[in-house]
Amino acid sequence: MKLSLVLIIYRSNSSVAKEASIFCSKVLKDRNIKSQRIESDFNNNQLERYFCNLAALPDVVIVLGGDGTVLKSANALANYDIPILSFNIGGNLGFLTQEKDFLFDQSFIKILEQEEFTIDARNRLHCDVYSNEKHREKKVLKSYDALNDFYFKSVEEDISPTNQIQIEIDNEKVNEYKGDGLIISSSTGSTAYSMAAGGPIVHPSINALVINPICPMSLASRPIIIPDTSKVIIRVVQKNKREIKLWKDGSKCMTIKENDYCEINKVTKPCKMIKFNQSISYYITLIKKLDWKGDLSLKNNPTN
Repeated sequence: MKLSLVLIIYRSNSSVAKEASIFCSKVLKDRNIKSQRIESDFNNNQLERYFCNLAALPDVVIVLGGDGTVLKSANALANYDIPILSFNIGGNLGFLTQEKDFLFDQSFIKILEQEEFTIDARNRLHCDVYSNEKHREKKVLKSYDALNDFYFKSVEEDISPTNQIQIEIDNEKVNEYKGDGLIISSSTGSTAYSMAAGGPIVHPSINALVINPICPMSLASRPIIIPDTSKVIIRVVQKNKREIKLWKDGSKCMTIKENDYCEINKVTKPCKMIKFNQSISYYITLIKKLDWKGDLSLKNNPTN
């Protein structure tokens, strides 16, 4: 990979990430590679204005922060076909980030230039919110993209968090979930909110969607895994007379009213994420994050 221009996005309100971005920019400059640093809050359409003033897109986007910063950046870059290289700065080991040692020992430039990496094509989700009021033609109210998940919960003003959500898969009504909400997750997002809510861990290379109820009132309501080619429709159960809030990747989106519904499917263009050949494997990440036993033969033996 020939590097001529690099965009550096660093976590907002983090002095550690800011210092890392300055270091990264200096390392690139010493090798005659241009770079631009931007905070991840993306205030005042800063990202859009940056791309508008460019004759050519950056060769790569380097993201400095945790998984949350990566998600925010990936969603903001959804319309640009640029590989993302992320380093975990100022947080715990992440599922979406490379180890920070590659940054601070400056080996990341050599790895990129010699193409000692693979590109993970991570499928993203798309959600269209429709209005379908009586005597009116349906129309799209809002559209959203997410790398991890969309989920539905009661609005904060409701006395009880319980809601009732109807789900359709490929135009077939499948179930009504009564409980605290519902998560629609990509394989990448299976280790995020869905896992915390008791959902299965799905390897990111598997093309699947996870439908996972949050604290269901019925033991018959179980997580299911479906093909990511499926079309999923979410409706508020009419008799419930309650609104639900749509969230994406941990951020609030909008309130889904009684006559609205959501259609969720896979985005055609995936998110390109750079994975170094020398980086730790997905399974080692699981072992470290979840405190699994792993291969005991690789651990230090106190008797030696």
